[in-house]
Amino acid sequence: MSSPAPRPLALVTGASSGIGYELAKQFAHNGFDLVVTAEDEGIEEAADSMREPGVQVTAVRADLTEFAEVEELYARATALGRPLEAVAINAGVGVGGDFTRHTDLTAELKLIDLNVTSSVHLAKRALADMVGRGRGRVLFTSSIAATMPGPFEAVYAASKAFLFSFSEALREELKDTGVTVTALLPGPTDTDFFRRAGMLDTKVGAGSKDDPVQVAEQGFKALMAGDDHVVAGSVKNRLQSAAAKVAPETAKARMHRAMAEPVGDDRDGT
Repeated sequence: MSSPAPRPLALVTGASSGIGYELAKQFAHNGFDLVVTAEDEGIEEAADSMREPGVQVTAVRADLTEFAEVEELYARATALGRPLEAVAINAGVGVGGDFTRHTDLTAELKLIDLNVTSSVHLAKRALADMVGRGRGRVLFTSSIAATMPGPFEAVYAASKAFLFSFSEALREELKDTGVTVTALLPGPTDTDFFRRAGMLDTKVGAGSKDDPVQVAEQGFKALMAGDDHVVAGSVKNRLQSAAAKVAPETAKARMHRAMAEPVGDDRDGT
């Protein structure tokens, strides 16, 4: 008797918690083996929790702001001798606050290195192999913030707008190759994002948030359906996205400011 075909292999970045963790679980529940990565030591425990019967999970601890570590991650993922059928480029970080007077340049440059540079780097490696085989799926975790200017998280919102535009552009380039590209646009989600971004003292940081399980499920379904993008989470997010298509940029910027400006911020740097 012939041995059963191996399960397809997926790579998920930022998989130790939040949306990335739940995306990895979606892949595991739906017949994939996994390579999961994050920069923190929690990736090992997260990987252990994903090891259902028959599911192989390889954990790689990596700082994707470093060029060499992105290369090492991809080398280890492909060293398993199996093609990557899906890659979820999810790792990201936020920085909240007044860009000119409050935020730290080093933190914002590191944000760009992770959210933008590493995403381009990993996509370059993964998509070249996928196109060579004539099949594959890539998911970029963007954000509803990509649809509007983002006062008080200006660099973060711009990074997510980059990812949304990048995803749609790649999708068009690859439309006849058998490879699909999908963008996931969640709204505020119940993860550690707002604490790490220093945004707990904002309306959006203190407000209600979507379940990361639901967001990940919607993202996974859109990826497998080959959709170009999905606005995940609550109906409010979809209404906001629809409104963003017609509202002036200045109006969208004011709306975002109301959500992201720190409560009591006097804007004079004190």
